[in-house]
Amino acid sequence: MDSVLANAHPEETVFGQVRDATVPLRFSTPAEEYKAIRERAALLDLSGLGLIEISGDGAVDFAQRVLARDVEYLTSERCMMSLVLDESGQIVDQVVVWGRENGMFLESSCGTGQRLLEHLQKHNDEGVDIVDRSGELTILGLEGPYAWGVVGRLIDSELASLPFEAVADTTWNGVDIVFGRTGFTSEYGYQMIVPTESAAELWRQSLEQAVPAGHEVLEIAMLEVRQPVIRHEVTDGATIIESGANWLVDITKESFIGREAVLEAFNGPTGRRTLGFSGGASVPEPGTRVLAAGQDIGEVVYAVHSLGLDAPLGLIRVDAEFAAAGLRLTVGDAEVTTLTSPYITPKSWSIPII
Repeated sequence: MDSVLANAHPEETVFGQVRDATVPLRFSTPAEEYKAIRERAALLDLSGLGLIEISGDGAVDFAQRVLARDVEYLTSERCMMSLVLDESGQIVDQVVVWGRENGMFLESSCGTGQRLLEHLQKHNDEGVDIVDRSGELTILGLEGPYAWGVVGRLIDSELASLPFEAVADTTWNGVDIVFGRTGFTSEYGYQMIVPTESAAELWRQSLEQAVPAGHEVLEIAMLEVRQPVIRHEVTDGATIIESGANWLVDITKESFIGREAVLEAFNGPTGRRTLGFSGGASVPEPGTRVLAAGQDIGEVVYAVHSLGLDAPLGLIRVDAEFAAAGLRLTVGDAEVTTLTSPYITPKSWSIPII
């Protein structure tokens, strides 16, 4: 799936494949794009995210069954994150659930829209309407400590101060859009769901206020605050507890797909845990062994060069007794230190919305 905004991007844009989506990886330099996210306001092409509408009689019951978090009382003025699991408790996708008057939108992770759609259709015992709206609607994002100012100048100043996970139906240039306070990087974050035919114009107008940032820098900024990047973190056989994604599951729900496997993981023997690390001169490859005093205790899940730390930063999955911050471990031939998240402090935490 190509970005519907590709023609609006400059010729020097570097595109790449993220699962089923072709997305802009870089618009300029990583340093410039990262500075926009962490110090100013960055504009994100999120057209690689799928958008699936669930509606009709039984839509809430169906959503309750396929989503791992409780959405029974989700209104059209709210959104929330949840996991979608299969029967074995493995992660199918991480989604943002947007409440709608007659149902809800499920926003997939980048490039997983078709996989999510097929999973929903397979489990549609209620006979609800499941429609892929990705061709009709496009998602744009704004992130950064001053993203709220862009929202105020571009659309409406009152929208900038929406509470986190609040949703509003509004208009821009006479076009109906769905606006949400969300975020990927722990900076102030907003998403705009806009008709595809109007997306390029909204992108161009947003460029007057914000710097475009590509998918590469976005994923780095996400890791720095331990926002899950599902495509890197989900490994075969790892439970949601081992992956560190159990905060996206409500085990008190009476029933949802994968619940039995999740409960078994919660109640079973202590396994591995995922935590952050930094150190060394180079970025280790996934699967690199992790040692403690010469003992093999786990492996690298994935790692990047953090622009905020100016050092390698990554996740390791290790035996539970070693899941603590401040430990000195060996990754490959480098000595690293385990960290507590977030691994950098977002500037937005000290910048008020005015």
